[in-house]
Amino acid sequence: MPKPDTRRHLLSAVALALLCAVSAPVMAGSYEDAVSSARLGDTAQLSDLLRRGIDPDTVDANGNSLLILAAREGNAATVKALLQYRPRLGHRNQAGDSALMLAVLRGHEEVAELLIAAGAPVNHEGWTPLHYAAFEGREALVDRLLAAGADPGALAPNQANALMLAARNGHIGVVKRLLKTPVDLNQINDAGYTADAWALSNGNTDIAELIRAERARRGIEPPGLRIEIQ
Repeated sequence: MPKPDTRRHLLSAVALALLCAVSAPVMAGSYEDAVSSARLGDTAQLSDLLRRGIDPDTVDANGNSLLILAAREGNAATVKALLQYRPRLGHRNQAGDSALMLAVLRGHEEVAELLIAAGAPVNHEGWTPLHYAAFEGREALVDRLLAAGADPGALAPNQANALMLAARNGHIGVVKRLLKTPVDLNQINDAGYTADAWALSNGNTDIAELIRAERARRGIEPPGLRIEIQ
């Protein structure tokens, strides 16, 4: 007859084997289920997986975290559920986009608010949420990002600031907001354009006039332009 210690070890081994037998089928498809539920907004399924131990920082083949997938699709309830598990708010996918950047790009204001309130970074190297908001003309999001401390002078990889992106695309409401900040009116992008020159090149004469009026009000001279012809 086995000794007491031996019996305990046998019982522990049996219990562990049973646990693994039950858990293995359950967790086998958990990765796919987590990615799918984040993307589709299946909050109930994702919450269940999170409770059972799925990593909230799980990423897909393109480096999109569960939070990025949910934010990109505007799944506010799913984002809220994920935030309870403290995912990495500043994680960026292979394209360099964060959850906040993609929420802003697609105009998901509720999701963006959740992320900003949770402490998602608004300033970092490369493209930023403010660049995306300015490029798309999302006035409410520009206001919210500026209130959260977004740097209007931050430069995108093409050396454009948010004002320049808004001016290029004809978003006069965003331009007016950004002209109230200390943004550099003489910043020159990698093609040699200032904000007003870029506005003019795209037919946005009213915006160009606003920028030039603000430059005069500040008492600064326009820079010499170097437009590259390719």
